[in-house]
Amino acid sequence: MGVLWRTIHRGFYNRQTTCLSIIGSRNFCSGMGRSDRIRRDNAAVSTSPVNLTYDVFDGKLEKTPLVFLHGLFGSKSNFHSIAKSLVQRTGRKVLTIDARNHGNSPHSPVLNYEAMTNDLKHLLSQLHIAKCVLIGHSMGGKVAMTTALTQPSLVERLVVVDISPAQTSVRTNFRAYIQAMKEVKIASDIPRSTARRMAEDQLRNLVKERSVRQFLLTNLVEQNGHYAWRVNLEAIANHLEDVMSFPEFNTTYEGPTLFLGGSNSAYISSEDYPEIQRLFPCADIQYIPDASHWIHADKPLDFISCIISFLQS
Repeated sequence: MGVLWRTIHRGFYNRQTTCLSIIGSRNFCSGMGRSDRIRRDNAAVSTSPVNLTYDVFDGKLEKTPLVFLHGLFGSKSNFHSIAKSLVQRTGRKVLTIDARNHGNSPHSPVLNYEAMTNDLKHLLSQLHIAKCVLIGHSMGGKVAMTTALTQPSLVERLVVVDISPAQTSVRTNFRAYIQAMKEVKIASDIPRSTARRMAEDQLRNLVKERSVRQFLLTNLVEQNGHYAWRVNLEAIANHLEDVMSFPEFNTTYEGPTLFLGGSNSAYISSEDYPEIQRLFPCADIQYIPDASHWIHADKPLDFISCIISFLQS
């Protein structure tokens, strides 16, 4: 499993190379403009964490647990096979978590990094986890970075997967994906396989890549004979700019940090290196060959190997 290394400085790790209804959606627009609505929503963030859903894969060793955070439109199940392998190979407990407005976690009109970080801190406190190894992909990587920068005592080590602490401007088509999902119409009381096929056919015009369509379709769920998207499309659409951006910080996270990118992805570029080094002075960057933005799906064995090497360094 060859690995291509690119190190930004000498860090600790540089030792070697709709008929379809939307579940939980509500109308938050009555008598209020979008900017006013978002300001109102954001005002409640600090006091209103939601109770996130999660899965636990128990390990036998009393070592710091690994906590996985998924990306936009993802869910905790994205990392289930990875989690099972890491439990077997490291003996550590592994948690995979659904972000707010994703998977089975509660819906909220708010979707920004302050809110998602508060949710994570709330969950870790509930589970009596004082310290963890935090591993986040894309949007989850930004949640992980925000947590490390604001609550460094919670994070023993940090892994940021194919994202940087910068504005995400890499030819993203998320707005088109949201619109395509909103326009999907599926009849009730039909087999799931038929519903999925119908949804994919309708997504095809705006979502050209089959792999992306398949990924989005993991959010199609059946409830009492009706099909719906489990993600909160309204909140995602209203806060897409927040998700694409990253908060400004003058603090640093001094712990061991790995930025893990796909060689075929542009989400971590050389232009991001100075800001990575400023915020994460002990960071190193590794790229996995022939991997896209979804590294853990494209190259799961390489991904697992890199995580294990990082834990052992």
